[in-house]
Amino acid sequence: MNISKSEITKETSLKPSRRSLPCLAQSYAYSKSLSQSTSLFQSTESESQAPTSITLISNDKTEQVNTEDNKTDSVLKCSFADLSDFCLNLGKDKDYTDESEHATYDRSRLINDFVTKDKSEFKTKLSKNDMNYIASSGPLFKDGKKRIDYILVYRKTNIQYDKRNTFEKNLRAEGLMLEKEPAIASPDIMFIKIHIPWDTLCKYAERLNIRMPFRKKCYYTDGRNKSMGRVQTYFRRIKNWMSQNPMVLDKSAFPDLEESDCYTGPFSRARIHHFIINNKDTFFSNATRSRIVYHMLERTKYENGISKVGIRKLINNGSYIAAFPPHEGAYKSSQPIKTHGPQNNRHLLYERWARWGMWYKHQPLDLIRLYFGEKIGLYFAWLGWYTGMLIPAAIVGLCVFFYGLFTMNKSQVSQEICKATEVFMCPLCDKNCSLQRLNDSCIYAKVTYLFDNGGTVFFAIFMAIWATVFLEFWKRRRSILTYTWDLIEWEEEEETLRPQFEAKYYKMEIVNPITGKPEPHQPSSDKVTRLLVSVSGIFFMISLVITAVFGVVVYRLVVMEQFASFKWNFIKQHWQFATSAAAVCINFIIIMLLNLAYEKIAYLLTNLEYPRTESEWENSFALKMFLFQFVNLNSSIFYIAFFLGRFVGHPGKYNKLFDRWRLEECHPSGCLIDLCLQMGVIMFLKQIWNNFMELGYPLIQNWWSRHKIKRGIHDTSIPQWENDWNLQPMNLHGLMDEYLEMVLQFGFTTIFVAAFPLAPLLALLNNIIEIRLDAYKFVTQWRRPLPARATDIGIWLGILEGIGILAVITNAFVIAITSDYIPRFVYEYKYGPCANHVEPSENCLKGYVNNSLSFFDLSELGMGKSGYCRYRDYRGPPWSSRPYEFTLQYWHILAARLAFIIVFEHLVFGIKSFIAYLIPDVPKGLHERIRREKYLVQEMMYEAELEHLQQQRRKSGQPVHHEWP
Repeated sequence: MNISKSEITKETSLKPSRRSLPCLAQSYAYSKSLSQSTSLFQSTESESQAPTSITLISNDKTEQVNTEDNKTDSVLKCSFADLSDFCLNLGKDKDYTDESEHATYDRSRLINDFVTKDKSEFKTKLSKNDMNYIASSGPLFKDGKKRIDYILVYRKTNIQYDKRNTFEKNLRAEGLMLEKEPAIASPDIMFIKIHIPWDTLCKYAERLNIRMPFRKKCYYTDGRNKSMGRVQTYFRRIKNWMSQNPMVLDKSAFPDLEESDCYTGPFSRARIHHFIINNKDTFFSNATRSRIVYHMLERTKYENGISKVGIRKLINNGSYIAAFPPHEGAYKSSQPIKTHGPQNNRHLLYERWARWGMWYKHQPLDLIRLYFGEKIGLYFAWLGWYTGMLIPAAIVGLCVFFYGLFTMNKSQVSQEICKATEVFMCPLCDKNCSLQRLNDSCIYAKVTYLFDNGGTVFFAIFMAIWATVFLEFWKRRRSILTYTWDLIEWEEEEETLRPQFEAKYYKMEIVNPITGKPEPHQPSSDKVTRLLVSVSGIFFMISLVITAVFGVVVYRLVVMEQFASFKWNFIKQHWQFATSAAAVCINFIIIMLLNLAYEKIAYLLTNLEYPRTESEWENSFALKMFLFQFVNLNSSIFYIAFFLGRFVGHPGKYNKLFDRWRLEECHPSGCLIDLCLQMGVIMFLKQIWNNFMELGYPLIQNWWSRHKIKRGIHDTSIPQWENDWNLQPMNLHGLMDEYLEMVLQFGFTTIFVAAFPLAPLLALLNNIIEIRLDAYKFVTQWRRPLPARATDIGIWLGILEGIGILAVITNAFVIAITSDYIPRFVYEYKYGPCANHVEPSENCLKGYVNNSLSFFDLSELGMGKSGYCRYRDYRGPPWSSRPYEFTLQYWHILAARLAFIIVFEHLVFGIKSFIAYLIPDVPKGLHERIRREKYLVQEMMYEAELEHLQQQRRKSGQPVHHEWP
């Protein structure tokens, strides 16, 4: 582009472009001061960083503000609302050199926006930033300066010291700093403390495209009409009420998370002057530092050979016994947090989140994300959202239950069963069973009515819609969180390859279409072969589950004869209940035992596939575990719901298994009571077992570890990393177990909810405990997990949507087949007193019980008895022309059942699809803000780069261009 002399000046400052005026005009004072700055950083970590004075530059005037604070107090909080003043660190600095481009440039500036009016104001403003700085510092090296970012642990008696020495040598060559220290409680244990220096941190942050803040956000509002103004006023009133809500957390107790209010961009050493760096010790959070160190540990060799790489292999072969990031300190303090403040973020999380007394409070999601990473933060966000959405479901389910409770004595069916003293039911087994009066099942009939009443269909439809609303609004909630946590631009393609995948397929490379660089590639034939083997293993395990269920069914057939002739009178009278209860307990034990085998097999099958990235590995493993455990938990429930009592035949011609055991019949009141019992027992026992394994087992192990330490040492303080070593490691598969437990619970809550309306209430009560239990476990009982990033809950969202679809189908079949809703409906409008509308005031179900029972001639049994007994079916009586054949009413009921299934499914699926269409995944306002910020970020980066070039020209004495190209 040609430039005339009249367009060139040496002193005219740079003007903003028209494109960026809407937002950049608020902070234009920043551009005038960029020409004068000094370097903040030193080239080595060991140099002193305590400044003796701070220089403030504004409007080309300089004044010095002497400070007598120490190194920690000299870290000043910098706001970006007024960018006219800058802090200059007068310590010993050196120019930073970009090793990749061999270019020397100035480093970023320390920005300060406050003027100290008096000492009290200075201390007030500094105290909040000091809390942020201290809370993010964590344990240090022996010199008291270098922060410990990661811990490696090994035994001195381990003979694989050559691998360790090579590995540690390579780590130092990569730029990490290591310090060894023996354990106090165990002389055989050695700790290696790892610190990542600033230069190495910047190099790998650039490689991993980590986004860092460089400018404070400036929000804009578009024109609103009067109606929107009224809506805004309404929401403002709700917000004011929410501020007084006891469930809302006191935000003043939490540190300022300034990075959420800044525009971010991929970190680059060549453009380090773009980023706002108040202090290099806190610029990268603890979670980011640990993530970068782990990335290096996973890709460092310990022997010659392409596959001899990574800390996980060293742990597997015993060279090291553990690797983990340290906690920031103790989670308890002798001084109250209200008066002395938190000692660290872990202490703050315990006091404001993990304590059982905080069960009614909202979760501090931003602090959880800061300490544990986005992946764990999203898990607790999803768990909290799921728990909150269970409240309306639990209320409606409770209303349906109480409706059945209050109308139980008015039910025509229950009244007829309880008054049927002269009706005898046919024997339910061949040898030891006798005739039973129908009124003996009066209690079972009333209990069945609690779950099978007029509100059952409504509740099934409600829960199907609820599942859709829950998932759609979670997608909106997730989009807001990913925006707030700056995960919009973080895509899966930024994930690095798994070391196992690289080592396996390093000889077969293909150019990545996104990056344009060669990378290892898995051939399609190899991938298909491994998938076929994996799928075969999945089907084998599912067939094993079905075999186990078949074994439980055989057990029920064998023991029901024994319970019918039991010596205890209570069991003899309630032998069906005893059979079902014993079968449920045995089935639960089998479920727990098979789960142990499933996990190992799923792990082997997933590793056999050689997934490309960690996300692919987690998704594949999670899908296998879900399929195994879902079939394991629900196969017996599906048997009771859809097969129990369906193929038994009729008296005199019963179907038998292996021509030996007569198939089991339903109770005279129906099979729904068995289904409720199966669901209730498994759901209750599994939740208790999971809670014990998640908290009780680690508590016992940690107590035993502390007990052994107390016996070995006396009056000696234990360092933080050794305390962390004595805690339990996080589950091998991360959050998979946590998600799996909740997703299986979601299945219990939705799939058979028509048979058990109290399932949402039990799930709600369990989740209120689960949130605090998981919080307590993460904060106090587990080592600090690796802070990982994620934009969603992964494959679990697809699984939840699949469960929602399956729930519609199963509830339609439960209502149509398992419950007596359709037979009652057909009788009421076709065969009952109201069929001809002769007496509308009469109860339309009068005579239903007698109509639903068929007759059988006892003389045909050869028991020496005469007369007739009754059984549940729609067959012709012995005196009819076609005895024991299905009647016309049976076919009417069958047609009505099929019609109900079709209508119910189409209606509910239509409502679900319409609701999903009405609720966008991303709120409209947020979508516009994201697009707006992408545009502004490009403009800001463009202007900052031009201003940097202008600064370089001023330094070199070259003419400065005063207009935008």
